[in-house]
Amino acid sequence: MSLKDQLAIPALRRAYLAGEWTPRTLMNQVLEACDAGDPKIWIERLAPDAVMAYVDGLEGRDPESLPLFGVPFAIKDNIDLAGVPTTAGCPEYAYIPDCSAFAVQRLIEAGAIPIGKTNLDQFATGLVGLRSPYGHPANPFNADYIPGGSSSGSAVAVSAGLVSFSLGTDTAGSGRVPASLNDLVGLKPSRGLISCSGVVPACRSLDCVSIFAGSAGESAAVLEVMAAFDPADPYSRRPVASSAAGPRVETSRIGVPQADQLEFFGDADCEALFAEAVERCRSLGWDVFEIDFGPFLEAALLLYEGPWVAERAAAVESFLAEKPEAMHPVTRSIIEGGRDLTAVAAFRAEYRLRELRRRADAAWNRVDAILTPTLGKPYTVAEVEADPIRLNSNLGYYTNFMNLLDCGAVAVPAGRLKQQGMPWGVTLFGPAFRDGFLLSLADRFLDGGGTLSPPRLTAAGERIEVAVCGAHLDGLPLNHQLTTRDGWLVEKTATAPEYRMFVLPAGETVPERPGLVRDVEGGGAIEIEIWSLPAAAFGSFVEGIASPLGIGRLRLADDREVSGFLCESWAVREAEEITSLGGWRAWRETR
Repeated sequence: MSLKDQLAIPALRRAYLAGEWTPRTLMNQVLEACDAGDPKIWIERLAPDAVMAYVDGLEGRDPESLPLFGVPFAIKDNIDLAGVPTTAGCPEYAYIPDCSAFAVQRLIEAGAIPIGKTNLDQFATGLVGLRSPYGHPANPFNADYIPGGSSSGSAVAVSAGLVSFSLGTDTAGSGRVPASLNDLVGLKPSRGLISCSGVVPACRSLDCVSIFAGSAGESAAVLEVMAAFDPADPYSRRPVASSAAGPRVETSRIGVPQADQLEFFGDADCEALFAEAVERCRSLGWDVFEIDFGPFLEAALLLYEGPWVAERAAAVESFLAEKPEAMHPVTRSIIEGGRDLTAVAAFRAEYRLRELRRRADAAWNRVDAILTPTLGKPYTVAEVEADPIRLNSNLGYYTNFMNLLDCGAVAVPAGRLKQQGMPWGVTLFGPAFRDGFLLSLADRFLDGGGTLSPPRLTAAGERIEVAVCGAHLDGLPLNHQLTTRDGWLVEKTATAPEYRMFVLPAGETVPERPGLVRDVEGGGAIEIEIWSLPAAAFGSFVEGIASPLGIGRLRLADDREVSGFLCESWAVREAEEITSLGGWRAWRETR
């Protein structure tokens, strides 16, 4: 088995649990492989003793206790790692952060081991991977071709088998284009799902930390660790729960652009691979049909032809004024263009974007996800060097709209081009906070099995989910006991049809409350809400629960189990039963 195969997170975890590997022996092999690999992947590799310091922190720990125990990863060099320079691809810009980015710190606390900082298009501006004073990483499949950017080194580090996963960033496609060109899964999560604290901004209102991995399941495991609300990041967002049931992977409706809206820039092989991908979707039982892709394409034009270029200028304004000569010529020409844009232009573009988003959102009434090529065609290094702006724009044809329209996306491999030997891929995308569903679609597309359990995006390991069915429901009198403990609503759902609900009479100090009792033979489905609480606050919440209520395990309509309110059966012998109403809110409406 090659080192690359051994570094797959499931294989690595099995080896650790079986005692076949230790983090120390694995890191020695990883460091040897990095020494023998392409040095242009990295801007700054950690010294062996620095890597081993992270290994020392795992000594004596049970591999079961940490979700990413001993997993090596790489970090795009616009994301902070404590004590290691952050350059954003510009040596004169470099600084040494005192602490790691919020997302990086969560990975380290979960047992992952950083190996180094990777090369990128300077200031994360570009999709080609060639705009770096540190040179560019060679594409592992064909060195004549670009590695893709801006997260070039991050993608190549995984593709070359040097790390298990890597972090990139994605503003215009930088987490997806390199995935396609390096035969990887590239997850661009919903904006704000992963904190950008400690990330050098490109367009701060649009930036996302992205994940490169070999499979959808590995991407999901990494996302589950990193996804957490960060109050220090003003753009951090909690997942938005929907009262409606989510789409089902097995019976998904998949939209594809109309034939005249597809663009392969003259490459018939890429066109054929996309047709094969569409047929694969149909073979999986998905309903596939054409949609109007026009609003998405029009929105994509706004990113570099509108005022969002000014946001890139704002991000490096003082550095550009002081050291313009330090910038890569192409990067500088793009960013300097943002200086002349006006506030009037910004508002006009915002109005236009709102119009386009309203039109684009109409698609979600018809489809659960949309399938597109990740890029039209790959380009050689020589082609991009001869025509850097236009070909970079071509690479963003299917990617530039994504963050402007608040979508999540997963890029997946979809075959190889016969003549070049280059990988090529497609992207599945959908509305914000449908990330787990998209990863499940990607998993099914890749292996046909659909075995991935979607990540629970509730900061695993630090939060506890609890089901409530009465006065703690959203907007009701005791809901403040959740919200004041930094609780948030995960989803509205229902129990399995095996519970009975009763009205417990009010006491001197307690209001009327519902009593939920399990009755497999005579029960019904009861509306509930699942809330996420910090583990540190869960104890004080439970302490406030008065007898005869307590916390037990509730079975949900989809067969999951979750902690939730249950009532002792003796307390409902003479209580009013309201099971037929289906829930506490419905009972309140009868009063």
